[in-house]
Amino acid sequence: MMKAADIMTQEVITIKGSATVAEAVNLMKEKNLRALIVNRRHDEDAYGIVTETDIIYKVAAYGKDPKNIRVYEIMTKPCIVINPDLGVEYVARLFANTGIRRAPVIKDKLLGIISVTDILRKSDFVEKPKETVIQQKIQQALEEARAVSAQKGATSKEAAAAWDIVEELEAEASHQRAAKPLKTSFQVYCEENPESAEARIYDT
Repeated sequence: MMKAADIMTQEVITIKGSATVAEAVNLMKEKNLRALIVNRRHDEDAYGIVTETDIIYKVAAYGKDPKNIRVYEIMTKPCIVINPDLGVEYVARLFANTGIRRAPVIKDKLLGIISVTDILRKSDFVEKPKETVIQQKIQQALEEARAVSAQKGATSKEAAAAWDIVEELEAEASHQRAAKPLKTSFQVYCEENPESAEARIYDT
């Protein structure tokens, strides 16, 4: 699974919140950017972000003079940040749920920035869709759980642990589809082997 760190843009252009919007526009034009990360004022401060949309919607649309407006007046702060270890599909889902198109990648410090364009151009969601990958993992885990149950016994702790893995993967797949399965693989297996339900009863 690709992570945010794998596809983020490492070169991040920052700007001070006290800079004018005119300065931000010039910097965006010079670097061919659609957003700038706004620097923190101190270690406990949050990062901000100012985007081309902020400038168009909040300054240009009202005929305001960009030289008289400061970045801090139109920026978003604190902004949504991305952990570099977050899977790309969850970055995409976060963008979808919040309506944003880009966010800084931060872990203790600013590491980069990730956008919908990065996801589209750099990730492997076309070649390796999560749905296909997770179904393959479920099939492998299911075969392993059945094998362990046959070898160690349907009520063994080893069998319980193996079925836990299956159900965790199925839960992830359900979350991915935003739909709960009618029956889990373990429930189907228990219909075939009723004594297997005891495998989920752990010693305290």
